[in-house]
Amino acid sequence: MSGSNQLLQQKEWRIIDQSSVNPQFHAMQSFAIDDTLCMSVGSGYSPPTARAWVHTNTLVLGIQDTKLPALQKGLDFLALKNYEGIVRNSGGLAVVLDEGVLNLTLIFPDTEKGIDINRGYDSMYDLIRLMFNDFSQTIEAYEIVGSYCPGSYDLSIDGKKFAGISQRRIRKGVAVQIYLCVTGSGQERAKLVRDFYTYAKFNEPSKYHFPDVRPEVMASLSELLKVDLSIQDVMLRFLQALQGLAGKLYSSSLQGQELEWFQSYYERMIERNSKIKP
Repeated sequence: MSGSNQLLQQKEWRIIDQSSVNPQFHAMQSFAIDDTLCMSVGSGYSPPTARAWVHTNTLVLGIQDTKLPALQKGLDFLALKNYEGIVRNSGGLAVVLDEGVLNLTLIFPDTEKGIDINRGYDSMYDLIRLMFNDFSQTIEAYEIVGSYCPGSYDLSIDGKKFAGISQRRIRKGVAVQIYLCVTGSGQERAKLVRDFYTYAKFNEPSKYHFPDVRPEVMASLSELLKVDLSIQDVMLRFLQALQGLAGKLYSSSLQGQELEWFQSYYERMIERNSKIKP
């Protein structure tokens, strides 16, 4: 068994399911929840936790994106398209969230030996392959040039990216996050990001490098697997895969001390985002 798979084989997985669309549930809250769970799992307050979440139209910017020369013009463009721009609390670059994008987070305790960064990424890659192992298509992990938020753990089928993996560490907790474009058009999402960068850069020179997004290299899982998948279909696959790896699954929400930690992390998110609002 690979080391990454051992990470998935926990005695129990706590499940926090926030995959039903709720317009009142803001993406800033999601990032604060993941930080809270990092703290909680890392300190031993909570067992390893898996969380699923979906948000309405949001472009999530990385910290680097806040350095765009004409950021406000980019945000104004998003507003015209009925999207909100927010800044997450980690690196990376802009990604699209909408009702057809399922986000999954796995939160592990960092053991004394420490979880090597690639093991964290590999655990999510292994899980996604397991979830879709009844399809003949091969899911690969390597950087898809021309995709938005490109990275060495872009997940693709036939050279078209449908998911990206990121990682965040707080204290002794490790959160591995993935966004899965499940339904809809991957190209349309990529066009939105491409156009955002066009407005926000205005061809002004910048010491930062932003991706030259090519919509044709992105697609959704429904498009790539040639089946009509829903968020709920993928949720079922997610829970079944974890069930096969864990002693037990149980469902819960934030509780006790976690509610205080959440408030603190959420306030930090609000403060970070206040800096990009006019």
